[in-house]
Amino acid sequence: MIGRKNLGVSSFLLVLLALGFFFATYNLLTMVIQNKAADEIGKLNHLTQMPEKTGGGNSDMRFHVALTATDAIYSQWQSRIMYYWYKKVKDMPRSDMGKFTRILHSGKADNLMDEIPSFVVDPLPEGLDRGYIVLNRPWAFVQWLEKATIEEEYILMAEPDHIFVKPLPNLAQGNHPAGFPFFYIKPAEHEKIIRKFYPEEMGPVTNVDPIGNSPVIIKKYLLEEISPTWLNVSLRMKDDHETDKQFGWVLEM
Repeated sequence: MIGRKNLGVSSFLLVLLALGFFFATYNLLTMVIQNKAADEIGKLNHLTQMPEKTGGGNSDMRFHVALTATDAIYSQWQSRIMYYWYKKVKDMPRSDMGKFTRILHSGKADNLMDEIPSFVVDPLPEGLDRGYIVLNRPWAFVQWLEKATIEEEYILMAEPDHIFVKPLPNLAQGNHPAGFPFFYIKPAEHEKIIRKFYPEEMGPVTNVDPIGNSPVIIKKYLLEEISPTWLNVSLRMKDDHETDKQFGWVLEM
């Protein structure tokens, strides 16, 4: 009788010990996982979080909104809608949005010149884009930066299919531009191709940011420096069959 009673007490203590061990282990594992997750998020902060300080209405931080477009009807309507929403939010609180330019790379004026601030530039010579009209984008920026008078020290490279739903502050940090990371742009997965245009002596492939050229907020003088390289590398990539086949419509991004 006493033996059975002692056995019952021992079993009860074992259960308590097991439960205590379980909860202690669970809490320890949870803490480790949370700390690891926090570390991983910390590594991505430079890509995924808003900067701690932004312009927010500072006149020195104003950026010029520039987009490239053609005189095709669909491009015209995209530009009109984009410009409409730009005007709606431009002067709201915390906006650093400056003037607006539609860089028209059709080589001639169209019927929206009086409606949207526009600057006409030349398209690439016939046949050079090989049917990939987006190659006109870097060439358009090269010409605009050389010929236009741009008051702002920063530029937002945008596209006609962008829409402003709220005022945009300047997210760039001095000489460090601000861009958007695209999930489908993965330089590290295409190192063989990337190395054709970014040799090893320039650094690891992970130095190539997973962004496109738009949306990007960048200092004007930096864009003036890199635009010719952007154009030349884009043309070389289009001329390389392997690169053209792999990157397709995101090639100049």
